[in-house]
Amino acid sequence: MNPTIELVPKEAISRYKFVINDVLQTAEERKLRQALLEKAMILGNGYKGKVKIIFETQEGTKAVETTVWQTGQENIMLKGGVNIPIRCIREVQI
Repeated sequence: MNPTIELVPKEAISRYKFVINDVLQTAEERKLRQALLEKAMILGNGYKGKVKIIFETQEGTKAVETTVWQTGQENIMLKGGVNIPIRCIREVQI
């Protein structure tokens, strides 16, 4: 993992301020991100599998290894009821 990416516990995510604009530039990248998030949700709900999510905050790039319980149009919900705006998610590693 890139040394500038801080791995954080999911319980700490609510302390961060998320970026306003989408971190991905193209519609193709956004479509791929959505597909990966849906796969992550299936993995989380069906097999309790964890994924790594790299996301952008105003404090810098962060990563979390967790279970995705729900994927919506604007946010994902992690185990424990923690939400991350989809626009902030740079990468999903399954």
